[in-house]
Amino acid sequence: MDEGTVSVRYMVDDVEASVAFYTSVLGFEVLNDFAPAFADVRRGNLRLLLSGPTSSAGRPMPDGAVPGPGGWNRIHLIVDDIDGEVERLRAAGAAFRNDVLSGPGGSQVLVQDPSGNVVEIFEPRIA
Repeated sequence: MDEGTVSVRYMVDDVEASVAFYTSVLGFEVLNDFAPAFADVRRGNLRLLLSGPTSSAGRPMPDGAVPGPGGWNRIHLIVDDIDGEVERLRAAGAAFRNDVLSGPGGSQVLVQDPSGNVVEIFEPRIA
């Protein structure tokens, strides 16, 4: 990995389904695939580590808590045409948490991977 690469880990229920989603729906490429335990994929400078329940990252903590997918933390992917991207994602069967929202910096929508992890699709406002 070069110094410009940012790595983020997502806990997932099914590594194979997650690899399929990130590669075929969101345009990532596979770096390593050790399914069913683990895989990592890349899009630009983002390396996304997909850790299943049998991965070392899925082991219970000393207090018994078990890492799992979901939540509100998310990766943020910038697009040029959010409406077109939403249409493409819907046609691919992607699940959304909301409709497109507009704010001071641009427009965003939240799509979920097969395990319920959130990916924000964002179109910046042109100044």
